[in-house]
Amino acid sequence: MHPTPSPHLSLPVPAGPAASPPIRSDWATLQRLFPYLWLYKWRVGLALAFMVAAKMANVGVPLLLKELVDAMTIKPGSVEAMLVVPLGLLLAYGLLRLSTSLFTELRELVFAKATEGATRSIALQVFGHLHALSLRFHLERQTGGMTRDIERGTRGVQSLISYSLYSIFPTLIEVIMVLTLLGSMFDMGYVWITLVALVLYIFFTVTVTEWRTKFRREMNELESTSQSRAVDSLLNYETVKYFNNEVFEARRYDEALEKLRRARIKSQTTLSMLNTGQQLVIAVALVLMLYRATQGVAQGHMTLGDLVMVNAFMIQLYIPLGFLGVLYREIKQSLTDLDKMFVLLEKEREIADRPGAQDLLLDGPPTVRFENVRFSYEPEREILHGISFEIPAGKTVAVVGPSGSGKSTLARLLYRFYDVTNHEPPRASAARGPLPLEGAEVSLGRPGADFGRITVNGQDISEVTQSSVRQAIGIVPQDTVLFNDTIEYNILYGRPDAGHDAAVTAAQAAHIHGFIERLPLGYATTVGERGLKLSGGEKQRVAIARTLLKNPPIVIFDEATSALDSANERAIQAELKSAARNKTSLVIAHRLSTVVDAHEILVLKNGEIVERGHHSDLMARGAVYAEMWALQQNGGESSMKDQSPALLVPATPQSGEIPTTNI
Repeated sequence: MHPTPSPHLSLPVPAGPAASPPIRSDWATLQRLFPYLWLYKWRVGLALAFMVAAKMANVGVPLLLKELVDAMTIKPGSVEAMLVVPLGLLLAYGLLRLSTSLFTELRELVFAKATEGATRSIALQVFGHLHALSLRFHLERQTGGMTRDIERGTRGVQSLISYSLYSIFPTLIEVIMVLTLLGSMFDMGYVWITLVALVLYIFFTVTVTEWRTKFRREMNELESTSQSRAVDSLLNYETVKYFNNEVFEARRYDEALEKLRRARIKSQTTLSMLNTGQQLVIAVALVLMLYRATQGVAQGHMTLGDLVMVNAFMIQLYIPLGFLGVLYREIKQSLTDLDKMFVLLEKEREIADRPGAQDLLLDGPPTVRFENVRFSYEPEREILHGISFEIPAGKTVAVVGPSGSGKSTLARLLYRFYDVTNHEPPRASAARGPLPLEGAEVSLGRPGADFGRITVNGQDISEVTQSSVRQAIGIVPQDTVLFNDTIEYNILYGRPDAGHDAAVTAAQAAHIHGFIERLPLGYATTVGERGLKLSGGEKQRVAIARTLLKNPPIVIFDEATSALDSANERAIQAELKSAARNKTSLVIAHRLSTVVDAHEILVLKNGEIVERGHHSDLMARGAVYAEMWALQQNGGESSMKDQSPALLVPATPQSGEIPTTNI
């Protein structure tokens, strides 16, 4: 069964510095990797069989070399021996050499699918899990460092399998075979010399490598930091240019590079110490083995072929052992990199579907209700204080107010990027309830509940699947971020399977088709990183087009025309009005002129609804909304500043006219 992250039902966690994850043992990391490889168990078994066959052929080479050398000590004039015995041995020697390479390549060929398959499965699972994490995680992450961790982790899977299966295990098998042959063919002295050298070598390698690991880990952290700074600076290229801070950014990056340079030098110095100590152990062991073998030849109980065989065995053993330090270090590093990726995979979802959650059921435009909603990004500072309002089916409700009053938070909660804060509301805030519209039936929450909720057609959105909620909502955000792909791709993102004609229709509705047609590549024009090749207004019209293409029953306009000039704003208002027709709409705005014909306007201030009603009613009261209107008119922000409020009430269009009133 394919390993998948188990769903975790978790409540919102307080924001703040995340605790460092506990250090996982290497064995625990290997246990996490094993299920991915077990999917290819027959390939693993076949690869191990080829590996054993390759090592048996490799061990057979010195044995044949011994026979070949001994066969050369023949009586002069023995023509038969010269022509038959050495040629047969030479042919067998060549076949064994070929078999070693053949079985090794077969092993790699068979196991390549397992390695690449496991890498793909883990990378895809991490990618999917990151998308499932909450908005809070993505606001706090460091993109450069995180992508570096994922890259190193996926590469670590390949390195770990390659070094362990292709280097460590084959060497251990060969050591066992060689020690068995030396002990059975000669005396145990050769075995003890080899074993003592191996023990000393492995002890020294493991001890020094464990000591070096902290330097390597420090180097990786500094590498991630420098990568994060570089990526962050390049993503904010325009900001750097606006403030003429190229030198400042270069200095910050250089500081990170200088720390990385010192860490790398320290790591390389300790590596040189490790390599020198390893070669010393190997050299002493080789000298002792060859001294003992040459003594045996001199005393007559060993042949010249035996000496050659012992020397060949030692070379075959100690050449791979010479890389044991590198292999051990790389395996440890691969485990560390893999663990960092598994840590990402184990981050619990702050917002998760409840077990057995059903899809949101809709039949036509739904009614959306906020019931006594309280929310805080941080426990110390509550953003929304018991907000309650209703957006009737097919109607438009607008939310206005100063920056920081919590308007965009309403959209994030409706999208379920966060869940409603589940704590007991402070008693002192009970008197700060919203001002209900006269005659309106407003629910302040479920009886006996200690926290509010958001419902769509009476269904609590925390009780249904997130996917079905988001499928039912379309948004035109204030800050539109596009993919570094074509204009058509970005429009079709609202409904990827819609096709080119649907993209053109949506672009025409969003009044951007003419602009696209004038481009040399038309709809195939790439928009650049985050859409930076397009102006703010062009990006916003692309966002409008893809929302029109999605055609959801609920739409959110978060300052949907804030980046448009007055002419384009008026031109597109009719399309936005058409897009909102027969849909439940939430409009978030700073410019009051864009919401004058909403069915209800909520004035939000410091997380509380201080006023609500129609535009004309709010103007007649002469309170907060009327003051905001006067400020905007006097500031010249509205394109309708010379018109009286009475003229802003939408008039009935004459036959054949297109209504151009605002949403």
